Amino acid sequence: MGRRPGSPYGKARGIAGYNGGRFTLPSFPRRSRALVFALCALFVFVMLPKPDIPIGRTFSFFMFGSTVTGSISSGPKGHGMDVLRYVDPLIGTTNGGHVFPGASLPYGMAKAVADTLSPAENAAGYVSDENPVIGFSHMHDSGTGGNPSLGNFPLFAHRGCPEDDFSKCKFPAMERATYRVQGSALARPGYFSLNLTNSVRAEMTVTEHAALYRFSFPGTETVSVGVDEEKKDVPYSPLLLVDLTDLGNTRSSGGVQVYPETGRIIGDGVYSPSFGVGQYSAYFCADFEGAKIRKTGTFARNNASEEVKWIDGASAGFFNPGGSTGAWVHFEQPEKGDSILARVGVSFLSVDRACANAEAEIPDFGFERVQTAAREAWGDKLGAIQVDATGVSEEMQTTFWSGLYRTMLSPQNITGENQLWNSTEPYYDSFYCIWDSFRAQHPLLTIIDPVAQTEMVRSLIDIYRNVGKLPDCRMSFCKGFSQGGSNADIVIGDAFLKNITDGVDWTTAYEAVVSDAELEPKNWGVEGRGNLVSWHELGYIPWNDEDKNGTGPTSRTISRSVEYAYDDFCIANIAAGLNKHSDAEKYHSRSANWKNLWNGAQKDVYLDPRGDVLQSEFTGFLQPKLMDGTWRYHNTRTCSPIHDMHSCYYDTAHDTYEGSPWLYSFFVPQDMVSLVSLMGGPDRFVQRLTYYHESGIAYMGNEQAFLTVFQFHYGGRPGLSSFWAHRYIPSQFNASINGIPGNDDCAMGAFSAFVYMGFFPVAGQDVYLLTPPLFEEVRIRAREEGKWAVIRVRNFDPSYKRKYIQRAWLNGKKYSRSWITHEFFMKGGLLEFVVGEEEGGWGRGDGDLPPSWPVLDGT
Repeated sequence: MGRRPGSPYGKARGIAGYNGGRFTLPSFPRRSRALVFALCALFVFVMLPKPDIPIGRTFSFFMFGSTVTGSISSGPKGHGMDVLRYVDPLIGTTNGGHVFPGASLPYGMAKAVADTLSPAENAAGYVSDENPVIGFSHMHDSGTGGNPSLGNFPLFAHRGCPEDDFSKCKFPAMERATYRVQGSALARPGYFSLNLTNSVRAEMTVTEHAALYRFSFPGTETVSVGVDEEKKDVPYSPLLLVDLTDLGNTRSSGGVQVYPETGRIIGDGVYSPSFGVGQYSAYFCADFEGAKIRKTGTFARNNASEEVKWIDGASAGFFNPGGSTGAWVHFEQPEKGDSILARVGVSFLSVDRACANAEAEIPDFGFERVQTAAREAWGDKLGAIQVDATGVSEEMQTTFWSGLYRTMLSPQNITGENQLWNSTEPYYDSFYCIWDSFRAQHPLLTIIDPVAQTEMVRSLIDIYRNVGKLPDCRMSFCKGFSQGGSNADIVIGDAFLKNITDGVDWTTAYEAVVSDAELEPKNWGVEGRGNLVSWHELGYIPWNDEDKNGTGPTSRTISRSVEYAYDDFCIANIAAGLNKHSDAEKYHSRSANWKNLWNGAQKDVYLDPRGDVLQSEFTGFLQPKLMDGTWRYHNTRTCSPIHDMHSCYYDTAHDTYEGSPWLYSFFVPQDMVSLVSLMGGPDRFVQRLTYYHESGIAYMGNEQAFLTVFQFHYGGRPGLSSFWAHRYIPSQFNASINGIPGNDDCAMGAFSAFVYMGFFPVAGQDVYLLTPPLFEEVRIRAREEGKWAVIRVRNFDPSYKRKYIQRAWLNGKKYSRSWITHEFFMKGGLLEFVVGEEEGGWGRGDGDLPPSWPVLDGT
């Protein structure tokens, strides 16, 4: 490999010849439009087919005088492969869903997609809107709230440059932004494609640590495209560039180099996480195939140079006082097929590792081969579930399978790429955030992918082993902001109860959860718990607490108190299982601390639309309390959709987080018997829970609301849980582009998947609440080899008028309980229902209710 004499690049770095130069990249300003939508876009829109190409079929389209062809490979037949046609990765790519729709493997590190200039929406890169595309990048997160994440080292393809002069091409992100052809996005598991109005079609697929792009061009000598707000003829001579920026424009240093003989571009950067503290390093290695090289060079903003082949930290300030920086390759016309392939390896360790990843995983630039392998990986994962969908609409099937698919996008398996410590344990990243995912995603993976869930648990324990605390949120090797309690305690407690044991060090796991309960860190805003002195001595977090042991947000005293209580309950269960009886009693006792914030006299006072002061019929809510034991008022509806909904995010001063006291007053899954009693008994509890869902207070866009849909079980009315599950599906969870009600967090899909399969977990307990599945039969691969857990509706009604369980049988015997245990999914079995249009008596007896406050010794 050649390098510039005297360059610091190339010192003892093997094939890449790179030592990681650095320079600063200040943020550049956003704007909603970078180019005028040229008249040629209208022509392309008319001529191109819509992306409804059947899997396995060859497609072609006419673009600027040339025909471009491609295909979506189906791979080998089998149930898992068959259902991939029902997976629509574009669901949730607008309206705040922040779903990643691009090419990915299950839990894959490489995630390739088009990045759009969509402020406040492009956390995952791509948004289904009308904003232009600024590049195609290779790593993303999915479903997160907050700021954009990753999106490092975007590629961009110009069909050619005005006057055939490379310096007249647009290099900075804001200036190269190009509109897409509306309706041209095509997303399938392991594949994504999009047409741009500059006549470029971009396709992409991935392996674990590398992305493969195919940029196709019309074969005409020139194409008239919009440049500088007017159309100009651009010759056919593609230019591809790689930019060092990321989606959030957070880069603080980095360098880039291009090798003129081969066109290889390598580089690195230091970036910040989107919802945490610290920095991380990332590296890439890009190679190209399909056309001869004309020229190569680098750029800083719009200053492109053919002479300068590398930019490091020392020269970056001179070349680029702010904006995009990278390298480019100008090609002759492609040698065949009118396309150029770009292979980008990524790594969190080094450029050498990025190059090695690409060369090992995609040695042949075989696009169809890589795409087929990605589809097979998804087919294998989704093959853990089979359904009889007779009579069920394609929209409903798409909602189900797409939801399952999204649960496996993150956390990402970055084993072997850990830049912080050496370990033989798995390493998973992008736990955004366990506060969201413990409620549905991790319990679902425990059933359908126990191997991956076991690795995640081991990874959490190894993070504790090397960092000193379990994370509540973690991304890009950085500590993320804690939103509530130390909820990894619940994930670990759930795993303990459900026999997640392979390779798990339970001694260290128990040490980790006890550390959360007993030892306050210096910054409990990013790990562990705060206000522990008061929690231990007073049994609640006072509104005016003076914490002298650490720092962190002093708000959220209600929501953190109920979460700490449930965290302690889960620790108590682990302690009991490990025969640590005194610990079990201590944490079991602390799990009752939620009662200390129950104000039985608190009324539900609110203003109607006319400004009149009204009061509902319900009394008794969780409320903040001062250190002296006196009450402080918190409006019972604040932070709900009908009152100051957006006032309780991370920087809130309120006592609840992303939810109201109405919502948090239901979060006592460890002691529903006491809660039902405090709310006036079963009938009154059911009336109150019904009012919560009917009045507009409930918001399904945050995961804390999930369990409330099914808590009617604890009032002896499991049929009402089914009623409300049917209300939310498909009204808020459906197959439309905005088919989820909030940030996906890889948990929205888990919620809908559970509803479709006919049960919902009480995370941290060995309890699944039963409702009728939305399929005639659901088959889930059991842990015991060769066995299946089967849930069947004998008199299935695809119109769903019969939505109430009337009778049930478990393995041929009558079954009246409204819940089952994890043993069903471990050993397999047959659970059958008869359903009706009216709520019956099934599951309503005292002995049929889900357990509450279980005896710790199991007797």
